[in-house]
Amino acid sequence: MPKVILGIVGPIASGKGVMKKHIEEKYQAKDCRYSTILRDVLVRLDIANSRENLQLLSTVLRQNFGEDLLARVIVKDAKNIESDIVVIDGVRRLADIKYLQEMDNFYLVAVDADPKIRYERLVKRNENEGDANKTYEQFLQDHLAEADYEVPVVMSKADFIIQNGEDLEKFYGHIDEIINKVFK
Repeated sequence: MPKVILGIVGPIASGKGVMKKHIEEKYQAKDCRYSTILRDVLVRLDIANSRENLQLLSTVLRQNFGEDLLARVIVKDAKNIESDIVVIDGVRRLADIKYLQEMDNFYLVAVDADPKIRYERLVKRNENEGDANKTYEQFLQDHLAEADYEVPVVMSKADFIIQNGEDLEKFYGHIDEIINKVFK
């Protein structure tokens, strides 16, 4: 059975991480995150792991070393991971899926939810410095940042789309349906 690679795209706090975790726990999948590369660099440089710093580092790297820099690293990582399923979290740009789409076993999954629900999730989880104190207006403004403005375009290329505004069990059910389809 060939390895299946699932790329997950969606706006901020739509449920990408929850989806990834469910697939890891239920299907023993392994993961790759574009932000892991960036977070590693920020930690190494002793720079705060804020959304703004992640976006700035991504921009600087891509402008100087090519828009597809992170995509090349992720494809290499995904190929080297020993697992039947590899989940790639943090797809944001068409360049991110450029090489993945060349693979027969790659599927892009879009996850979305109402902006107010996503805002509540972001503040509650406080994943990046400053998220807990963010206003709804600042949250909406984050979607216009260079790192996130291409997300809707990438979502339009998805093989599967999940609306994540319902309860967790229904969300898991949608994910399981996708896994069943890609392994048929």
